[in-house]
Amino acid sequence: MQPGRNDPCPCGSGKRYKHCCGRIGGEPPPLQTTAVAELRALRSLLEAGNLTELERRARDLTTLDPRSGGAWKALGVALALQQKDALSALQRAAQLLPEDAQAHANLGGELLRAARYADAVASLRRAVQLSPDDADTLSNLGNALRATGQSDEALESYQAAVSLRPGHAGLHHNLANMLLSLNRPDQAALSYGRALELNPKLPEAHNNLAIALLAIDRPGEALGHAREALQLAPASAAAYSTLGNALLDLSLFGEAADAYRSALALNPDFVDALSNLAIALRLLGQTDEAKSVADRALQLDSRSIRTHIVLADAHADHGEFAESEQWLRRAIGIDPDCAEAWAGLAHLRTMNRGDTWWLEGAQRIAAGKSPNPRLEVQLRYAMGKYFDDLGQYERAFAQYRQANELSRQHRVPYDHAQAQQDTDRLVQTCNRRWLERVRSHDVASDLPVFVVGMPRSGTSLVEQILASHPAVFGAGEQPFWNAAVDSRNRSDFHAAIGPEAVQRLGSDYLALLHGLAADADRVVDKMPENFRHLGLIHAALPGARIIHVSRNPIDTCLSIYFRDFRASLDYATDLDDLAHQYRQYRRLMQHWRELLPPGAMLELSYEALVAEPERWSRRLLEFVALPWDARCLEFAATRRSVVTASKWQVRQKISAASVGRWRNYASHLAPLMPLLQD
Repeated sequence: MQPGRNDPCPCGSGKRYKHCCGRIGGEPPPLQTTAVAELRALRSLLEAGNLTELERRARDLTTLDPRSGGAWKALGVALALQQKDALSALQRAAQLLPEDAQAHANLGGELLRAARYADAVASLRRAVQLSPDDADTLSNLGNALRATGQSDEALESYQAAVSLRPGHAGLHHNLANMLLSLNRPDQAALSYGRALELNPKLPEAHNNLAIALLAIDRPGEALGHAREALQLAPASAAAYSTLGNALLDLSLFGEAADAYRSALALNPDFVDALSNLAIALRLLGQTDEAKSVADRALQLDSRSIRTHIVLADAHADHGEFAESEQWLRRAIGIDPDCAEAWAGLAHLRTMNRGDTWWLEGAQRIAAGKSPNPRLEVQLRYAMGKYFDDLGQYERAFAQYRQANELSRQHRVPYDHAQAQQDTDRLVQTCNRRWLERVRSHDVASDLPVFVVGMPRSGTSLVEQILASHPAVFGAGEQPFWNAAVDSRNRSDFHAAIGPEAVQRLGSDYLALLHGLAADADRVVDKMPENFRHLGLIHAALPGARIIHVSRNPIDTCLSIYFRDFRASLDYATDLDDLAHQYRQYRRLMQHWRELLPPGAMLELSYEALVAEPERWSRRLLEFVALPWDARCLEFAATRRSVVTASKWQVRQKISAASVGRWRNYASHLAPLMPLLQD
């Protein structure tokens, strides 16, 4: 039956007949044109989810009436939902229904899935022109634009989609992914958070939020979201890898390595997990295994930037700075804008006036469009070192200050009141009665040697001197005691712990050291912040030697301020915070001096050590009950892995060049100056 002018057009366009196939001058539809009732039946089958019958009926209708756009559209949808090849059907539908927004949106979505991104953009743009308020189509257009590198337009599409449907978790997630790809992790974190408020059961959103939080130095929060992602998707290699990254940033290297191994058990060819496992192994002192894992990553992807960086660091750990530079230069050859490689070059040697090429490259990347804030921080610290090496101290401090301000924008702030409270609690709880109650009398090994003090106070130098003795193994910074305290309720840890638990800690720690160096007579743990745990350490290991290294407070704080400690030191990015933390350190060390028995701790001044290296090197060996060995004076030539920030300095001959360094920056250090009178 011929439709009336105001009836729906039987072609399925959704328009009135007079505005479609029946318009003046238009070709009338053939007699077998699909009836409106048939198209309604197809819709009913779609709504019922009966895709097999929908496909059959739609295919029959396209045979009866090849010009029925509605039938072709239904067929294309049925095929797409069954993950069959739907492209030709959807293309035909869009040709027959040029004014049908949904037909173009369907085609655009299928082209997107087929990775025909430019064609997808064209179809989805047409769909948006016809129906500008369709949030799903706008989001798909964003996906297609992002795939073709049209980032600004993609972001606009995602934002428009979210504004139309602010209660849709998936749209917020897509927007967050775009923001993360644009190096805006702080904004991305907010959008991921909104997506999870709407739907807390999105594992990918939890994982991606963790990635964004890591980019803005919030590893504690990232750890929680990575674990939540694994609860929701326990077979996700990506989530295990992100968990490893969070643990790595929290200096829990052993747990990080376990997480990466779990990721690799699910996906053995996961290059990022291999590279990150190599990092964790390197930080655990297992350098040979780290190199082996990195080599495996390179076999899978010879252009993996992260693997090049790992191998550069591994060579630098061994003092092989020329080889390290080669790996960094190869990384830059692959990606000329690799900020991590550019920053790494500055820390391999003293920069000089012939290195203007390096400065120009670093400045170019730092000033680039939407630089990753984490990577810009690394570059700013490196540029500060460049100017400091050249004696251009005002320019150096400007870069260091900018690096610290950028870093401070995202990290959890240092809490003066909480730091004071923590120190008060330790001083009040760890008294003589406590020590007598919990002290172990069964673990009296003289194997452990602890070198403690503020970071950048000279602990690495002391370890290097001791580790140059053939009977000593330098174990680097072991996170054992921090992890032991943090794994429990820190506020009442010391008050609640009993002698059995303390003895178990001592036994577990000795097992760790024996695993690192079974044949050594002494093993040096130079984790500086073990100064917080000296009461517990002495209670668990009364035979251990403790060496406390102190340095001029202004030089110490300035050196911390000039180093990128990421989230591990919450006080490192502000001079007032540094001064406050230094006072807490002083209070605590005075308490341990009064609490620990005579002979348990050796006090060593960094300035005295560099002024009289042989005298104090002999005193160090005497304190740890080892005979003198002249190799301890040739520590710069000792072949061993050093993974701390001082890896370059400890391989230089001893020098007083860093003594009084703060005077070059005195005009900027007002918050620190009272420490000289305290």
